[in-house]
Amino acid sequence: MTKQVVPPDIMGPPGSGAGSRASVLDHRFGRGDLYTLGVEEEYQLLDPTTFDLVQHIDTVLAAVEGHELESQINPELMQSVLEIATPVCRSPADVMRELVKLRGYVCGVAREKNLRVGSAGTHPFSLFERQRITAKDRYRQLVDQLQYVARRELIFGMHVHVAVDDPEKAIKVMNGLLPHLAPLLALSASSPFWRGEATGLMSSRQMIFSALPRSGPPPRFNDYADYAEVVDQLERTGCIGDYTHIWWDVRPHPRLGTIEIRICDAVTRVEDAVALAAYCQALVKQMSEHYDAGEEIPSYHRILTTENKWLAARYGLDAPIMDLATGKRNRIPVAKAVRRTVKDLMPHARELGSDRELEGIFELLERGNSADRQLRIFNANRDIVEVVEEIAKATERLPVLAG
Repeated sequence: MTKQVVPPDIMGPPGSGAGSRASVLDHRFGRGDLYTLGVEEEYQLLDPTTFDLVQHIDTVLAAVEGHELESQINPELMQSVLEIATPVCRSPADVMRELVKLRGYVCGVAREKNLRVGSAGTHPFSLFERQRITAKDRYRQLVDQLQYVARRELIFGMHVHVAVDDPEKAIKVMNGLLPHLAPLLALSASSPFWRGEATGLMSSRQMIFSALPRSGPPPRFNDYADYAEVVDQLERTGCIGDYTHIWWDVRPHPRLGTIEIRICDAVTRVEDAVALAAYCQALVKQMSEHYDAGEEIPSYHRILTTENKWLAARYGLDAPIMDLATGKRNRIPVAKAVRRTVKDLMPHARELGSDRELEGIFELLERGNSADRQLRIFNANRDIVEVVEEIAKATERLPVLAG
């Protein structure tokens, strides 16, 4: 549900019109460098003592006014949420530098204003009823349209943009990414709590987000015109203002010339965010090269990819997902599927210069995801405030980068 703020560099020069359907069909695929990255993260604004959410986005925005990073720091639907966006990055190493810079800056500003910052898919105990909506027309209209569904959206995500050079390719790659949604969700799961309770899910965020219209895995489109026709129908009938009100787990972003992967919970450790960006970039490169070679990119029925997504949301890295890639009618641990995928992607990562960052996926599998850590902390003392305090500490804990 984020307001798109990936900087214009990723867009390239403006495109030309395309008749009466220009707003739908115009795109900037191929106007920028191939496989460049942009990452968006949504953070929680926290009270430093109670670790409850606080409604202080205006305080933070006032404090960053005039700073070189101001344009990359934005409000979201609720006043307890802060969104950051990297500039266009050529590599996951660039993503690391930009995220460390942005996280370090906003955490520093927050401390100066007697606040803390946390990154996770849900706040473990804060209530959506106590959150105030940001005073912007876009958000007021959204609440007016969606009512309770929008007011309940106290969730936090991470989105990864990867640039591709052709709209038809973008559709085929998006189709091909559908079976990878479950592994991406399992890796990023960081929301085992909701309203003060352990939900039994590793990603409660996904269950909350699924109430939105036009959410979940996208349908498989035949081509770009097929996608454009659907968007055109929704726009012309007034169902949506534009295609950014389609909140699929992965979607084309024609104005930016990217594929936007939106399935991930907001992750707590910056190293995990970078590893996931490397994973997404290598996946898009692999599928793009299959497309360029005239090879078919495997895709599967939505009912199957949605079932695997549910299993990932429920069990996280312990999910027993259907092994769609081999065609065998069996289930395998999602961690095994991820390891197999990373090995397949490693040659592509080496060509991108991101093999070290991609290896971070193996480290994540060994260590566990943020949901695993939150549950370990909670089970030790049954103290849910301690869980949030540890989220804040881990969010603020940033590596010292060379140079």
